[in-house]
Amino acid sequence: MSVAELPPVRVCIFDVDGLLIDSEDIYTEVYNKILHSYGLESYPWSIKARQQSRGRPGDLRLLAWSKLPLTCEEWKSQFQAHRELFQKSKALRGVPELLSTLSQRTSPPVYIALASSSERDFFGLKTSHLPAITGALPDAYRVFGDDADMAGKRKKPAPDIFGLALQRVNSALKAGEEPIKPEECLVFEDSIAGVEAGRKAGMRVVWVPHPGLLEVCRGHEQLILAGATEPDGQDEAKIEPMTPVPGQGELRDRVRSEDGWAEMLTSLEDFPYDHYRIRLLA
Repeated sequence: MSVAELPPVRVCIFDVDGLLIDSEDIYTEVYNKILHSYGLESYPWSIKARQQSRGRPGDLRLLAWSKLPLTCEEWKSQFQAHRELFQKSKALRGVPELLSTLSQRTSPPVYIALASSSERDFFGLKTSHLPAITGALPDAYRVFGDDADMAGKRKKPAPDIFGLALQRVNSALKAGEEPIKPEECLVFEDSIAGVEAGRKAGMRVVWVPHPGLLEVCRGHEQLILAGATEPDGQDEAKIEPMTPVPGQGELRDRVRSEDGWAEMLTSLEDFPYDHYRIRLLA
C-alpha cells in the first residue's frame, strides 16, 4: 500500500519505557550500579541498542558483552534490588500534551492502547505518580509482558504484543464501527526491537529514540525504520555493537522511511497530527 493510500490513524499504541517516561536512563543507572560492583565499565549505548526491549535474549546479550559470571536469573535478582529507583520516573517532553490531545480532542475519536514488555505491577511503580499518563490509557487496552493473554506469545521484536493490543480494541468497538485494520494503527516506540515489532505487525511506526541511541544509530535510520536491522533467525545471544556510519551530516529532527510507513522524531513535542490524518477539535 502506497503512502497516498494509507487510511487515517484510528488507534495509537504506545510503548512505555523511554517513550512515555525517562526510565531508560534509570535502567542504565541500575545496570551501571551492578556492572561497577564487579569493577566493569559503564554500559554503552552501542551495546544497549542491541539489548533494549528484548527480554531474556537481551539479558543474554548484556551478559555476553560484560562477561559477568551470572545467569539471567542472578542478573534479574540483582536488578530487582534497585526497583524502587523507578519511582522517580518522569514524563518525557511532549508526552502529557500528546496523550491529552489524543484522548480529548480527536474527531472521530482515536483509540489509545499500551503495549509494554514490562510487568504490570512494574508499570504501576513507574507511573502511579503520573496521572497525565495513567489517566489517558484505558486499562482495557493495556497489554503487558506478564499478562495471561501473552502466555505462549513472543516478545518484541516479534509482533505479537501489538496484535493483541489491536485485538483488545477491536473487541470493544461500538455497534456499527468497522473493525480496525493494522494499517490504521500507529505504534510509538523508542527501541529498535519495538520498531521491528510494529513493522512486522503491519502497522505504521513512530520511532522516538533516546539521544544516546540516536547517536550510535546515525546512518542506520532507514534500516531501523524498515524493521530490518537484524535478520530473522539471528542468534539471540549474539552481540555486535551498533556504531554510527562515518561521515554523517547534521542530525535531523525528523526522518521518514523510504516506504512512508515509519518515521523518526527526536521528541513527541509538536506532533504532526495532519500527516496521519488525525482530525483535532478546535
